[in-house]
Amino acid sequence: MPSRTTTEKKSLGALTELHIRGLGAIDEATLEFGPGLTVVTGETGAGKTMVVTGLTLLFGGRADPGRVRAGGRAGVEGRLVLPGDSPVWERAAEAGGEPDDDGSLILARTVTAEGRSRAHLGGRSVPVGVVAELSEGLLAVHGQTDQLRLSRPAEQRRALDRYAGPDHLATLQRYRDAHARWRELTADLDRRQKQARELAQAADVLRHGLEEIDAVAPEAGEDDALDTLARRLSDADALRAAADEARLALIGDVTGDFGVDEAPQDATAALAVAERALAGSDDPTLVLLAHDLADAVSVVSDVAVQLGTYVADLDADPARLAEVMDRRAALTALVRKYAEVGEGLTGVLRWAEDSRRRLDELDVSDETLEKLAAERDAARAEVDELGRRLTAGRHAAAEGFAAEVGAELAGLAMKSARVSFSIETDPDDPGPEGLDEVALLLAPHPGAPPRPVHKGASGGELSRVMLAIEVVFAGADPVPVMVFDEVDAGVGGQAAGEIGRRLARLARDHQVVVVTHLAQVAAFADTHLVVDKSPDTEGGVTATDIRAVDGEDRVRELARMLSGLADSDTGQAHARELLAVAARPSG
Repeated sequence: MPSRTTTEKKSLGALTELHIRGLGAIDEATLEFGPGLTVVTGETGAGKTMVVTGLTLLFGGRADPGRVRAGGRAGVEGRLVLPGDSPVWERAAEAGGEPDDDGSLILARTVTAEGRSRAHLGGRSVPVGVVAELSEGLLAVHGQTDQLRLSRPAEQRRALDRYAGPDHLATLQRYRDAHARWRELTADLDRRQKQARELAQAADVLRHGLEEIDAVAPEAGEDDALDTLARRLSDADALRAAADEARLALIGDVTGDFGVDEAPQDATAALAVAERALAGSDDPTLVLLAHDLADAVSVVSDVAVQLGTYVADLDADPARLAEVMDRRAALTALVRKYAEVGEGLTGVLRWAEDSRRRLDELDVSDETLEKLAAERDAARAEVDELGRRLTAGRHAAAEGFAAEVGAELAGLAMKSARVSFSIETDPDDPGPEGLDEVALLLAPHPGAPPRPVHKGASGGELSRVMLAIEVVFAGADPVPVMVFDEVDAGVGGQAAGEIGRRLARLARDHQVVVVTHLAQVAAFADTHLVVDKSPDTEGGVTATDIRAVDGEDRVRELARMLSGLADSDTGQAHARELLAVAARPSG
């Protein structure tokens, strides 16, 4: 197996294992993928394409029940190794998925012959749409019938923006923010103008409620404080009696206020007697206890003073109690009208806060509408200015991008092909991504008019254009796994070797899986998988097996691809030569 020097880069993630069951000709097979470039080869009709079908199905692609064996169930399971900061982990956690014991993420998909489909992510059943959403950041499939990314004008514009560089992308983000602000202001102004009568009526209702609340002027926590005060006022006599009785017990009737002829000995006097009795002793223990009693006398005296203050401040005024009860009734009325059950006065204050904020949204006064119109116009002016910068940046980048892609195509048996960009600008209808409609055009040969690439290219040409673009962007695309299905269709000779070399270059920064029938491409693989077919005499169907080859087995497979004869000495010599060429370091 050839070895190549790779540049140390942050891992984007990788697919380490794929298990396929009951899909097409594959009864059951497990594929182990290594880093770098993996090629899948085999005779025509052996089921190589089922590997791509399985990957597409696993990552949320459309389930075709025609691929499922009659009365059976097809299943695909994959194991992903992702960096800890991959956004995939966050989405998986939202869906309830968890890492496997080894820290990898397991994806699974099943399809029945009746067309029913289920998906699992991290051990949890999820809608297929969730997996399809994740696939945009995990997998890009480029094949004869899977050129979705390249065929979408939005993707073509995105590719051009990426090529234009970080300053252009920063301007694009500013444009998006300005466009969202402009749209928001426009919608708000339109709403207020069209619904002026309804909004004014709603505002009147809110103002009436706020006036009613402001007239009472409730304060946070006031209801609880009033409840406590009302209880004290209602029970003033009982509270005074309890406090007086306690003070009498602590310090006696020192003022004569109690009117008691024979008051019991008070606690203070008793403690003082005990303290004096112990203080005269020479015993250290008793002296310490005397000190403790002295402290107790001080505490009792303090409590007695506080009880006296409490009694003096105790208000038994019936008028004050009536005032408190009226205030409580006013607050209760507000709670009933403006608070949810159980919220109390807090709910009233929240309603008032929300209503004041809503009044700003319902304001349809001339002054407010004029202010909104001015803000909208200013936002639109910013959109127009940033949009013009984006357009200029795209035009500046288009020529260089097309030239680099064209240079790659020249080495991919498309020397006469010319790519270009059509950029149509409509300053009167700014979109969320700018003022431009961008289309990638292809003229496959001299004299052919440039046409949108997905209309002007054959399947094989389209795959090679995609490959050329990916090579231009090698290392910048965040998608960790790229799959190319027979991008070498109709190619041979030196061009085939160039395709292999470019795929190997792309695999320095990504995990690349390629289904190929060309030995010149397969020679560049880090992992070589062979799909074999053998008749199942019992079932009367063709069964498929997938195995990894290395060493002499790999030489024999390359010889078979070159000459149709695995044991041909000439073919094996040619295969070894291809492996030696592929192993040479390249730029």
